[in-house]
Amino acid sequence: MVYETKSASPIGKTGVIIALTVITFWFASLLFLLSRDISWTNPLIYLGILIQMHLYTGLFITSHDAMHGIVSDNKKLNHTIGWIAAMLFSYNFYWRLFPKHHEHHRFVATDKDPDYHPSGLFIIWYLSFIKQYVSVWQILLMAVTFNILKLFLPTENLIVFWMIPAILSTLQLFYFGTYLPHMGESENKHHSRSQSKNHIWAFISCYFFGYHYEHHDSPGTPWWRLWKLKEEM
Repeated sequence: MVYETKSASPIGKTGVIIALTVITFWFASLLFLLSRDISWTNPLIYLGILIQMHLYTGLFITSHDAMHGIVSDNKKLNHTIGWIAAMLFSYNFYWRLFPKHHEHHRFVATDKDPDYHPSGLFIIWYLSFIKQYVSVWQILLMAVTFNILKLFLPTENLIVFWMIPAILSTLQLFYFGTYLPHMGESENKHHSRSQSKNHIWAFISCYFFGYHYEHHDSPGTPWWRLWKLKEEM
């Protein structure tokens, strides 16, 4: 079954521009970092890992917004950008993610919610989350790509700037976008917590998805407008 989410207000070309900016920044940052000499005494190496992690998260958020139909009013373009963003994030399959995410919205914090685990325990919940979204095919495709790329690029750089940030990003997405918003009991209609208003931290931590009640209350609002929704609510 395909679910549609209408944008809370007209998107125009802004959604596409922002989505392509995130994808471009991810590519540019990765290409730059893959050509750097790695010195573990250089703090910029760790900063590079964090920046690339954040951009990986941006890829997933872009794909997520496409699942809600809010990257572009043109459905074909919307889903194409979502598919590309998902594939760049370690070969996630957009049309596999699509129904699972809408199940999360329909059955939030229940046994039918693929993102939820009743134990409330971080490690068990995280492993359950990963099991839902990581397939054997993804691992095989990553392995093949890695072995091809290492013929042309330094192996250490590939591990440090291509693989590690992707893994760290799953932790970022899970902790700020799933675990904190849905842990414990929430008596509101969306069973979702929302972080206190701090737009800078909300963006840095997870592209405003700490404002999680707001997202569930208005899934037709793109990530870059969630801060405005927080102000209004």
